[in-house]
Amino acid sequence: MKEALICSSYSGSYKITTKPTAIPFSPPSISLFRHRRLHRNTPFLSSIITLRRKRFIEKLISKMANYEGQVSSGSTDVRTGKMIFEPILNDGVFRFDCSLNDRDAAYPSISFVNSKDRETPITGTHKVPSYTPTFECLLEQQVVQLELPVGTSLYGTGEVSGQLERTGKRVFTWNTDAWGYGPGTSSLYQSHPWVLAVLPNGEALGILADTTRRCEIDLRKESTIRFIAPSSYPVITFGPFASPTEVLISLSKAIGTVFMPPKWSLGYQQCRWSYLSDQRVLEVAKTFREKSIPCDVIWMDIDYMDGFRCFTFDKERFRDPKSLVESLHYSGFKGIWMLDPGIKQEKGYFVYDSGSENDVWVQKADGTAFVGDVWPGPCVFPDYTQSKVRAWWANLVKDFVSNGVDGIWNDMNEPAVFKAVTKTMPESNVHRGDGELGGCQNHSFYHNVYGLLMARSTYEGMKLANENRRPFVLTRAGFSGSQRYAATWTGDNLSTWEHLHMSISMVLQLGLSGQPLSGPDIGGFAGNATPRLFGRWMGVGSLFPFCRGHSEAGTTDHEPWSFGEECEEVCRLALKRRYRLIPLIYTLFYFAHTKGIPVATPTFFADPTDPSLRKLENSFLLGPVLVYASTTRNQGLDKLEVTLPKGIWLGFDFGDAHPDLPALYLKGGSIIPAGLPLQHVGEANPSDELTLLVALDESGKAEGFLFEDDGDGYEFTRGNYLLTHYSAQLQSTAVTVSVHRTEGSWKRPKRRLHIQLLLGGGAMLDTWGVDGEVLHVNLPSEEEVSKLVSTSEKQYKERLEKAIQIPDVEDEVSGPKGMELSRTPIELKSSDWLLKVVPWIGGRIISMIHFPSGTQWLHGRIEISGYEEYSGTEYRSAGCSEEYSIINRELGHAGEEESVLLEGDIGGGLVLQRQICFPKNAANIIQINSSIIARNVGAGSGGFSRFYLKLFLYTNNNGIISHL
Repeated sequence: MKEALICSSYSGSYKITTKPTAIPFSPPSISLFRHRRLHRNTPFLSSIITLRRKRFIEKLISKMANYEGQVSSGSTDVRTGKMIFEPILNDGVFRFDCSLNDRDAAYPSISFVNSKDRETPITGTHKVPSYTPTFECLLEQQVVQLELPVGTSLYGTGEVSGQLERTGKRVFTWNTDAWGYGPGTSSLYQSHPWVLAVLPNGEALGILADTTRRCEIDLRKESTIRFIAPSSYPVITFGPFASPTEVLISLSKAIGTVFMPPKWSLGYQQCRWSYLSDQRVLEVAKTFREKSIPCDVIWMDIDYMDGFRCFTFDKERFRDPKSLVESLHYSGFKGIWMLDPGIKQEKGYFVYDSGSENDVWVQKADGTAFVGDVWPGPCVFPDYTQSKVRAWWANLVKDFVSNGVDGIWNDMNEPAVFKAVTKTMPESNVHRGDGELGGCQNHSFYHNVYGLLMARSTYEGMKLANENRRPFVLTRAGFSGSQRYAATWTGDNLSTWEHLHMSISMVLQLGLSGQPLSGPDIGGFAGNATPRLFGRWMGVGSLFPFCRGHSEAGTTDHEPWSFGEECEEVCRLALKRRYRLIPLIYTLFYFAHTKGIPVATPTFFADPTDPSLRKLENSFLLGPVLVYASTTRNQGLDKLEVTLPKGIWLGFDFGDAHPDLPALYLKGGSIIPAGLPLQHVGEANPSDELTLLVALDESGKAEGFLFEDDGDGYEFTRGNYLLTHYSAQLQSTAVTVSVHRTEGSWKRPKRRLHIQLLLGGGAMLDTWGVDGEVLHVNLPSEEEVSKLVSTSEKQYKERLEKAIQIPDVEDEVSGPKGMELSRTPIELKSSDWLLKVVPWIGGRIISMIHFPSGTQWLHGRIEISGYEEYSGTEYRSAGCSEEYSIINRELGHAGEEESVLLEGDIGGGLVLQRQICFPKNAANIIQINSSIIARNVGAGSGGFSRFYLKLFLYTNNNGIISHL
């Protein structure tokens, strides 16, 4: 099916059958389409795949029979029962194993900061777990199930797309290059075998399946958690504790807290694949300053390299990186540069020669170095499971940083491999790992931690380069524990409203899984954002922990000024808002680093007992600030329906209210610090005016914190910092604001202090004084307060009405009747099928759902229990990377077909036309008609000709899919 859809040239058929199962086997989601970054100008090669397809069927049937419980004679060794436990780490944390033998057989923990903590029971406690998992071991698979009270809500599972509350979902931990993923994609770039359960009474429990292998996390049964992975592995439970925050603090004591980020890394960051020269980089930086749009970082994607060779610079376009960085630093910018794991196999290239001499490469089963294609062509891959290899890489990074590198971006480290159906290296490859990690193992054991170990090596190399600076590393692939070394982003998303909406839940899920420093590609990586989409995304993205805009090659420019004056102004307002809140964000990261307290959390963290808050997906908490965003095209802030948790929540802004920006509320009982709307973090001075926003609770009290240090380095670990605990209290007719206590040896800067006491409706009372002194805010009468609130609400409404909104250019269509913009994903639906088609990536179907069987096929396919998809080496045909325009869209009615007609220019006077439709009276069939039309091909051509191919896909109710 894959070849038929991609190349439109193969014939034949094959079947995938799913049956009722005893132990669920996951029907494979076929990888229909490859990621645009993975191939550029690859030739179209037709191949005969009948034999390999036959072998695939035989292997798949064998696997399915086994995993469905149809056990052959002599394979009836099934073990079931309750797991045994022992307390570890601290109160409320338990390790569970299937048996004592399984406990002994488990491999060391890579997720734990100290693997010995998992192996060492604590003494002197008589507590027993509140909930005990059961297990079933069959065919070397270990199934763990934990049943919780009805009404339990489930979260976490790491980097996942789709809904916030995870009941009904199933994911697989297998780091996958999942370009253009959708809400149903089951494996993304990172693996976190972790679930956070919020019980009906608001208490919370966490459970970690501590295995690096491919693991199924099945949450399809209400209030039930199932892990399925190769034996033997322990599970660790944390709690129940009084709140989900306490669970995450407990988890951080096991897997570690986030590294303390340098303060500059919390500013806005601008990226593109790629800024193709040092002059273009400087031009972008200059434009930010000229337009007064705050920004701290410019990123260099892979094209800065000499032929994609890591640790090199293109001799023409980036001939003097030190001078480039000096120019950036002069303007207040940092520079971050990409490093991939794939090292070009080329004698004379110093990295390859050094690595070969030191025997650092991942090996095939025969002991020779594995070679796989990535950007430079044939590549070898460092085996980061060995300490000597990590040291080798760290020294390369150390030398690289001497060019003025401020941060490093580890990409493609799942690891991604081109021209491979699995998108990665073979599972039979060999890693000669250190004993403390698990020893010598095949790739299936270390696949999910390859990115973590690369990020660790990069982080350690940056520390070697300068022990007085905090490293900043961004990694695409990761595992539980990777937050100790690197930030992350949510991968190659799409420029769609759906992905804008999903980005909130994705950032929150990572935070609920122990990784608080994350964010999406603002505006979307693939496809062209529209002005309103980009502005709205910047509005909410400016308040995510990690804030970066990024876009793919071949798309329109996606800098904040690229979408017209209206969008530019919204972006300017959004980013100035972020910079005003950086004192708060930096303080939150101090607590995340030192205590494991999350930075951004779902709204229900304000009241875990309220079930009505548990599925809210367009709001989140940034500390005590509630952010409410509009993630739908036709609903601005002025039309937003807001659900507030119980208690006092007071609206505020910085005089920047706009229909395309989120609404902000401060929780009663809170004080937050705010700074000046700077152009970059380096502009800040300790003597700058400090603002405290105060919202009193029902008792007339409030408190908050401000953390200050050098913004970089490690002096804060030696006490050289200032942590101020501010408090406020209503006393008669005045509110007193003072310093309650302090920590650290830093002296308080001499600065002006501005107190803003929130009254509600955006109204506030102001007073000024000197920081460190006791300040008083005199309250007017209740009648006067009421007038202030009423006036403020009226002014707020007028500001929204007068604001110039970003135009909704999506109302423009690209052609005649019934059509949508070519950059908008299209859904085609029949009684049997739901297809999602994306025009701008070659008119490809990126997901298919077959309703009768419940089977879903996705572009990022599922692999489980050794299942592999054999379909020959995948090459793209002409027309599969071109952008299509929608020529016609026929909307189906009762008894009529629904179809979409797309057309793309493939060069040479040729146009590829593709029609996808559901034939009338044949609900189980998808019909794809492809034509190559010759237009304007010169004299003697006849001016017009056509090559035509028709493809049918059909299924039966058991999920059998075939093509003709």
